[in-house]
Amino acid sequence: MKILGISAFYHDSAAAIIIDGKIITAAQEERFSRKKHDERFPKNAIKYCLDHSGLSIDKLDAVVFYDKPLLKFERLLETYYAFAPKGVASFIIALPVWLKEKLFLKKVIKDELMEIETYNKRKLKLLFPEHHLSHAASAFFPSPFKEAAILTIDGVGEWATSSICHGKDNNITILKETHFPHSLGLLYSAFTYYTGFKVNSGEYKLMGLAAYGDPDSKQTAEFTEKIKQSLIKVMRDGSIWLNQDYFNYSTGLRMINEDKWEKLFGVKTRKSESDLEKVHCNLALAIQHVTEEVVLLMAKEAKRLTNAEYLCMAGGVALNCVANGKLKEANIFKDIFIQPAAGDAGGALGAALSAYHIFFQKERTLSGKLDEMSGSYLGPEYSSIEIEKTARKYEAVFEKHTDFNTLASKTAKLISEGNVIGWFQGRMEFGPRALGGRSILGDVRNPEMQKKLNLKIKYREGFRPFAPSVLAEDCEQLFEMKGTSPYMLLVHPVKKNLCKQLPADYKSYNLLKKLYYQRSEMPAITHIDFSARIQTVHKETNPKYWELINEFKKLTGKGVIVNTSFNVRGEPIVCTPEDAYKCLMRTEMDYLIVGDYFFDKEKQPEWKEKLNWQKEYELN
Repeated sequence: MKILGISAFYHDSAAAIIIDGKIITAAQEERFSRKKHDERFPKNAIKYCLDHSGLSIDKLDAVVFYDKPLLKFERLLETYYAFAPKGVASFIIALPVWLKEKLFLKKVIKDELMEIETYNKRKLKLLFPEHHLSHAASAFFPSPFKEAAILTIDGVGEWATSSICHGKDNNITILKETHFPHSLGLLYSAFTYYTGFKVNSGEYKLMGLAAYGDPDSKQTAEFTEKIKQSLIKVMRDGSIWLNQDYFNYSTGLRMINEDKWEKLFGVKTRKSESDLEKVHCNLALAIQHVTEEVVLLMAKEAKRLTNAEYLCMAGGVALNCVANGKLKEANIFKDIFIQPAAGDAGGALGAALSAYHIFFQKERTLSGKLDEMSGSYLGPEYSSIEIEKTARKYEAVFEKHTDFNTLASKTAKLISEGNVIGWFQGRMEFGPRALGGRSILGDVRNPEMQKKLNLKIKYREGFRPFAPSVLAEDCEQLFEMKGTSPYMLLVHPVKKNLCKQLPADYKSYNLLKKLYYQRSEMPAITHIDFSARIQTVHKETNPKYWELINEFKKLTGKGVIVNTSFNVRGEPIVCTPEDAYKCLMRTEMDYLIVGDYFFDKEKQPEWKEKLNWQKEYELN
C-alpha cells in the first residue's frame, strides 16, 4: 500500500511517502523553495517524494492531509463569535483567505496535484485525520515501542493544543486534550515575540537565551510568579488556563497585549536586533521554568492514564530539548522517543502513518532497530554527475577522493587544526536539525570556535550555542546522559570532571563576557549552564559521519565534534550541491566536502555573485 502524506498552509509544509508501512521518503518544502518555514503547498517536496519512490499519483492508494480544515474553520468562527465585536479587523482579513483557499481544501489539493502531473481525480482517495492524531502517529508508529503513552504539545491544531494518547500495536486512543485558546505552545511563542524574536522561528533562541538567566535572582523568581499569577493557571494534571486579557492571538494580528505585558513585567517589548539585556535572559528563564513544569505534569498524567513504560512525543513544544532533558532525568518512563520532525512538517509523515495503521487497519511490525526513521535521513541525495555539474557551472576547483577513509582522515585533521568544514553527505535530514548529512563542523576543544561559527559563518547572535555530535559509544564518558539521543533533542550536562571552576565574580559578568569564558575542555559546545544539546552518532544509520568523528578521536582523544546546520541565518538548510557551494563562497567557511569531492575555499575562483544574504533571506 502506497500513501502520500501532506502538511501545508500554516508553516513548515512537507510531504512524505510510506509503502506498506515503511517510511520511504520525507522532505520539507523550504529546502527546495529556499523560503524558510515555507507554508505553501509542497509541490517540490511531493515531486521529490514521488520521483524517489518511483511512483505516480495514480499509483497511490491514498493522499492524506494532516488536519481537518472544516473543524479548524469551525474553531475560527466560534472564536470570533465568542470575542465579538473584538477582532473584527482580523476576521475581515482572515475570512476571504479561508473561503478561497482553505475551506475548499479538497479542490485545492486536487488542483495542486494536477499541476504536478496528470492523474485520475475520480480515483484519488483523500483523507483528513485530526492535527494532533497526525502528531501522535508521527511519534508512536516510527518508535521502537509496542505500547507507549503519547504526548503532543504545540500551538494549536483544529481545537486541541495538547493531547495525551495511548498507542498500542496499530491503534492510538486519544485520552485527554487541552483546547484553544489555552496553549502552552502559544504562551511560549508569546514570550518569543515579547523578547524580540520571530514567532514560529525564534523559539530556539528563547530556549538558548534562558541559560543566561540567573536562577537564583529575585527578578527571575518574580517573573516566574507573575507568569503563574497573571498569565497561566497550571492544574495538577498539566492542563492549563490562559488569561486572554493579556493575549491577542485569538482575534488580533499580534501575539500579546503589549501594554498589559509591559505593565505586568515592567519591561518594554524588545525590538528585533536590539541589544539583549539581563532582564531578557531572566524572562526567558522564567518561561522556560514554567514550560518545564507543565511538560513534567503532563507526562506524569500520561503515565497515570496509560500505565505505559514508554513515552512518545511530537508537536512543536517537543523540540524544546531542555525540557526534554529534564523529562528524561525525571525517570517517569523507562525511555522516550521524540519525533525528529516534531513540528508541522512531521504532520505529513504522521498523516500517512495514521491512514495506514488506523484507517486501513494495517498491522504494525517492529524491526528491532533504534526506530523506523532511518536516522531521519529521508531527503534527497546527489550523484557525482550532479556534483560535478555544479563545479563546472561555477568553475570550481576540487579534488576527488576515491577512498573515503583517506578523505575522513584528511577532514578530521583539518577540523583539529581549527578549520570550519561544510559537510554534505548522503540523504538530507527530515526535520529542523542537521544530523551529519547537511552540517557545518568544527573542533569542540577550540575556545574561539563558537564565536567564529556564530559571527563569521552563521551571521547570527553570538549567544546561540552549538551542539556536539558524539560517537554513541563514547557519550557516557563525556556527558551526564544514559541511552541515546540520535536526533539532537535532549539537553544534558557535560561531565563534571571536564568542567572548569567559575570565578567568584562570574555572576556579575555581562552576557558576552559570560559567553566567552572557557567553561570546560569542550568550550565550543558547553553552554553557559554547563549543558549541551547532544546528538549521538550511530554507525548503523550514518557510517560516514561516524567514521569522520572516529578519525577525529584518533587524532585528539575525543570522539566528539561541533555540529551546526549547513546554512546562514534566515536561510533553510542547504539541499543541493549548488546550495552548499554558494554557502561556502558567501561565508568564511574554510573547506567544503560534498560526497567524494573536496573544495578548498582559498583555491576557488573569485565569487562574482555579490548578493547580500541578509537581503535575500528574511532574518529569523
